[in-house]
Amino acid sequence: MIGIIAAMTVEMEKIQARMTVSGSETISGIEFVRGTLEGREVVAAVCGIGKVFAAMCTQTMILRYRPECIINTGVAGTLTDLLAIGDIAIADQVVQYDMDTSALGDPVGMVSGINQIYFPADARAVAAAQQALRQLGLAFQTGTIASGDRFLSDGAVKAELHTHFGAIACEMEGGAIGHVCFVNRVPFLILRAISDGADPNAHMDYPAFTKLAADRSSKVLCALMQTL
Repeated sequence: MIGIIAAMTVEMEKIQARMTVSGSETISGIEFVRGTLEGREVVAAVCGIGKVFAAMCTQTMILRYRPECIINTGVAGTLTDLLAIGDIAIADQVVQYDMDTSALGDPVGMVSGINQIYFPADARAVAAAQQALRQLGLAFQTGTIASGDRFLSDGAVKAELHTHFGAIACEMEGGAIGHVCFVNRVPFLILRAISDGADPNAHMDYPAFTKLAADRSSKVLCALMQTL
């Protein structure tokens, strides 16, 4: 079984529309929909926005359904000139940029207790996503995706995330999903379409392009099901 998580309904509706649904249940306010997608058994959930909702959903999905891999699909802001609106960011690793105990001498982003800054995505899933994108002819970049509980619209912070972490995109859930998967030893993939520039224009670009980006991310995920 493959687990699919999106933060918002707009990021999931095209995926669930293509699913053959066999059942659903709601746990802690999150609906988990089971069925098949492109011939693969899946469980899909809209977790809600932010790292806490994402972590709740991921842990519940792992304990209840035991997926062999979890894929997070949705939209993100770009942190590089190499990714324009509508392009795809694939995470080879994720980081939580707002995890900060640097006042105690720790590196910014380090998760205390496991002393981990970056959480690596599954190499096989990353390669499958790259293959699917080449077949679709869509522009993409692979690199670090940075997550934090903040809608980013600050050019200075954008530059800092790119410089400090080498991040190519930012969003609000992937780092938490990667963290939970890492602790549970479950492979994961973060797949995001660019909806805005994570800059002072982001509040205008995001509502204008979110549906386009979400639909594109869904298209990529459905193609990925055939190559995983």
